[in-house]
Amino acid sequence: MEEEFSVSSMKKIVEEMSANSIISYDELPQLDLFLSQVIDFLNDKFESEKYTNNIVQNYIKGGVISKPEDGRKKGYTKDHIAQLLLLSYMRPVLNTEEIKKVFRLAFNEINDRDDDIISWKQAYKVFSDVQEEYFNNIFTEQYFNTDKLKNIVKEFNLDKKDEDRIFMFIVVMSLVAQASVIKNIAKKIVDEYKGDE
Repeated sequence: MEEEFSVSSMKKIVEEMSANSIISYDELPQLDLFLSQVIDFLNDKFESEKYTNNIVQNYIKGGVISKPEDGRKKGYTKDHIAQLLLLSYMRPVLNTEEIKKVFRLAFNEINDRDDDIISWKQAYKVFSDVQEEYFNNIFTEQYFNTDKLKNIVKEFNLDKKDEDRIFMFIVVMSLVAQASVIKNIAKKIVDEYKGDE
């Protein structure tokens, strides 16, 4: 007789997913990459996705992610990888126009680094930290802790006019992180659950 599928079974699945799903900024490739290497990296990290050169190039042409570095063979930086990873987590939850709007909250014009309110590194770190926290607390936390998110914004030492925008950016990214975790856990539980087969 199979072991009963219980909360402890689900917690084990969550622990396994956490260990295999969270990619820290420090784990991203240190060297700039060719587009083909970016595609390989993404397809390796997101097995259910099928990234192609055309998909990434369409996101660039559509202004969803920034253009590769001009005049460099290996024009895709760590920031591009962070953008594409964030996009990968957002895609199941938001459409392309919504993703652009969320990115604009923190990065204004996607191809102008000078008008960014926070860096891609900071944005990605907040997302991966929240994602890890949700994985670790999925059965005890509900949605997001507003006070904690406000404290994160305060740590950036922003102008008052930018605080609300970044707070909204972090709220949306927190919800996207939670939705991504919940959706992936649900899919994994459905795949793992044998029930009355």
